[in-house]
Parts: sequence; structure tokens; C-alpha cells
Amino acid sequence: MAKRILLAGLLGGIAFFLWNFVSHELLGLGEIGIRELPNEAAVLGALHTNIPEPGLYFFPGFGLPADASRAQKEAAMPEFTRKATTGPEGILVYHPIGANPISPRQLITEGGTNILQSLIACFLLAQVGLRRFSSRLGFVMLLGLLAAITTNVSYWNWYGFPANYTGGYIFSLFVGYAVVGLVAAAIVKTGAVKVAAAAA
Repeated sequence: MAKRILLAGLLGGIAFFLWNFVSHELLGLGEIGIRELPNEAAVLGALHTNIPEPGLYFFPGFGLPADASRAQKEAAMPEFTRKATTGPEGILVYHPIGANPISPRQLITEGGTNILQSLIACFLLAQVGLRRFSSRLGFVMLLGLLAAITTNVSYWNWYGFPANYTGGYIFSLFVGYAVVGLVAAAIVKTGAVKVAAAAA
């Protein structure tokens, strides 16, 4: 059974990676809700001048040092709320020096992550006694739905990610797990073995 899990995980992960290529490069699902900066040169110039370090930035800020006490944060909350409700607010992933937008390292990381996701899904599938192909497929798709909504809905809810961007990524991940499920359901067949073992 371990060999079947490994085979299904590898093949499912490769299929997942190929689906990601289709969804992003051919269908454009990864670009839904993303817009270019207006007056980009001026905005990037201001960022380059004022943000020397790469990082994840949240604005508006509290205007407090990193080691501020809880009491200091509570005292600053009214002004923070005023700025957040009357001015611009958001988050910024920033790199002062850019890089190749699609590098071999990124592709290897993404492919490895897809294979790991597939291996975990196949391992979990092997733990349950599902005899029908449709049940095994449905199980992996349910895992996919869980994975798809775990962070995407929170990012939409708390950080204001666009709803169409969020929906596009949820759909893309869900279909990716459906692709994994098709492979896993065909290879990881545990139901009949478990039933026979229980009857013995």
C-alpha cells in the first residue's frame, strides 16, 4: 500500500502542478482581481526612497515601537481606528530589489509543495475505508475545499483581498485537488482490503 500511496502522491502532485500552469498561464485565474499601480514610476520612487528593507508592511500603523506594551497599543487604538477608517489602509509585500518573476527556484518550490500536498491527501485517503471511486474522489475534493478556504477566506475577510481574486484562487485550488483526487481514487484502493480484514 505504501508504494501505491507514493505513486499516487507523485503522479497527483505532477498533475496538480500542470493544472496550476493551465489555471494561471492559460486561463488567467491567478490574475483575477489584480491591477497595476497607476502612476507607477512615482509610487515606486516613493517606496524606494522610504522603505529600505524588504518585508510585509501593514498600514496605517500604530506609530509605536515594536516592543510597545499592551497599554500603549490600547491608548493608540483610537488614532489608529481614525486613520484606518478615513485614509488608505492595506498590506504591502515589498522587495526593494526585484527578481525574476518566475525563477527555477520558485517552480521547484511550487512543484515540491504540490507533490507534498498530494502525498498527504493520498495518505489520508488510505486511512479511510472508501470502496467506491466516487467516494474516494469526493474525499480528496473535500480536503481540497478545506485547503482552499483555510487562508483565502481569512485574507479576504481581514485584509481586504478582492472577492474575485479570492474566488479565483479557491476555485483553482479546488480543481487542483479534484485532479489529485482523480489520480488518487484510481490508485489508492483501500476499501475492499479493509472490509476483507474486518470480516476475517
